[in-house]
Amino acid sequence: MTMTNSLAFSFRNNLPYILLDAGAIAFIYFVPALSHLLNVPVYLFEPMRIMLFLALVFSSRNNSYIIAFSLPLFSYLISSHPSIIKSALIAVELSINVFLFYSFVKVLKNKFSAAFLSIILSKFVYYLLKFALISVLLVEGDLISTPVYIQLIVTTFLSFSLYGIALMKK
Repeated sequence: MTMTNSLAFSFRNNLPYILLDAGAIAFIYFVPALSHLLNVPVYLFEPMRIMLFLALVFSSRNNSYIIAFSLPLFSYLISSHPSIIKSALIAVELSINVFLFYSFVKVLKNKFSAAFLSIILSKFVYYLLKFALISVLLVEGDLISTPVYIQLIVTTFLSFSLYGIALMKK
């Protein structure tokens, strides 16, 4: 196989991942516009985590980590929101979410439980780190800015969605 054929083969194999990543980035790019258009704070529904869960279902572990790191950074680069420190904190949270999800899937053999627990535990780490950053005055604002009940609704919805899609894929 020549180098050109090898590159074409690699591109073709990675095309679904490339399209998913481009779609995720485009979605995050348009979240502020969607919020204004719908007059609803779309960030409350955790659009980055939704894109991450699409990656968990439809792509690879490595691509899920790429999504986890790149979406918060991209959001900061295009809108300066959230701050660079909060963007890094979100990237850490989402990366932990990926790690825990794949770890729990191996142990629990149940994607709903793996998804639910990975979200809850990654949020716990996020809030622990955010508390530390607020304490040393590197981050301003409330510790919990999105109401807990909304977070639980989104967590449950994403967990059931991932579980349902996994069942349909079988």
